[in-house]
Amino acid sequence: MQTEVDIAIVGGGPAGLMAAECCLGRGLSVHLFEAKGSVGRKFLLAGKGGLNLTHSEPRERFLERYGATRPMVEPWLRAFDAGAVRAWAATLGIQTVVGSSGRVFPADFKAAPLLRRWVRRLREAGLAIHVHHRWLGWSGAALRFAGPAGTVAVRARRTVLALGGGSWPVLGSDGAWVPLLAAQGVAIAPLRASNVGYTVPWSEHFRQRFAGQPLKPVAMRTGASGWRQGELLVTDYGLEGSLLYALGRFLQPDAEGTCRIELDLMPGSDPRRVAEALGAPRGKRSWSEVLRRRLGLTGVRAGLLAERLPAEARSDPARLARAIRALPIELGPPRPLAEAISSAGGVRAEALDAGLALKVRPDVHCCGEMLDWDAPTGGYLLTACLASGRWAGLAASTSLIGDHGRD
Repeated sequence: MQTEVDIAIVGGGPAGLMAAECCLGRGLSVHLFEAKGSVGRKFLLAGKGGLNLTHSEPRERFLERYGATRPMVEPWLRAFDAGAVRAWAATLGIQTVVGSSGRVFPADFKAAPLLRRWVRRLREAGLAIHVHHRWLGWSGAALRFAGPAGTVAVRARRTVLALGGGSWPVLGSDGAWVPLLAAQGVAIAPLRASNVGYTVPWSEHFRQRFAGQPLKPVAMRTGASGWRQGELLVTDYGLEGSLLYALGRFLQPDAEGTCRIELDLMPGSDPRRVAEALGAPRGKRSWSEVLRRRLGLTGVRAGLLAERLPAEARSDPARLARAIRALPIELGPPRPLAEAISSAGGVRAEALDAGLALKVRPDVHCCGEMLDWDAPTGGYLLTACLASGRWAGLAASTSLIGDHGRD
């Protein structure tokens, strides 16, 4: 079976849906193909803890979050920034709120209502959605899909690939597209885990007592970054959480593959007060009681101090004070790519033109997490996915309308 369409969108995540939105209403036939049984599965998973749409910080600071990949993402984000994301959500009847950390959420903190309204609007605007269609590559000029009724060939005048990275393959982002594009001569940076936890060899006592507990408030620094305050989560395998995600790009593995971080267990406290509290005579009180009574340091933070500080150091007030303010932790390897929140790597910038079209196949545009950019959690990932989808969708449809004008 062969179908002819003006624009084929391959991938039903936020980037693909936004690309489709920007192609509709221009007199073009737009079809979206999704390998899973429904669209937006990773989008819904991201919303389980309250959908973090974007971040409210100033634009320049926002752009800095993309690190070395900023040159790639900046054009998209200047055209569709955090304010534009909130305005777009409002067109779906979704009001947004700013949390205490500056993150932006739907007022009901739910992803499903936004996705339902969005998909309904896209269908009403003429989008044809084909689920259970896995992209297999090309056969000549035609796209090939494995569909419910067998192999389907689709001839599209323009294609937008929005196939995701390599994290959470069970939801569809499995990186299966990498060899298909590499065979076309597309330059691709290897996919690697980003926004991911790291292993730490906890003692069995610490693991059983504290796994699953948040470390907050804490601050963290690496050898290449300054202090940043936030949260971490102790897991049975090690550590994860927003601080690791934000500073992950600064981690520098040594020859054995380990990284060193330091944690401030009492960020914002007065160092002199800490030193004085620990230096005062403690009588018969245990060091843990001193931490609790004089500094309010209890629970998992006190447990981590005991886990990492030798017993003889606990009786040395100066050494104990230094450890509270800069406790060294050795991180082992990151968790597997399949467990990561997102992936870095993907189609390199030099393989794309200004409209995110492949230079080796100018009729094929790419967007979303399959491109070689990276960002921490906090709304930056989703904002850039939406912005890149919009950029690619507008470029694809505009170029096609230009072709129509020459027909």
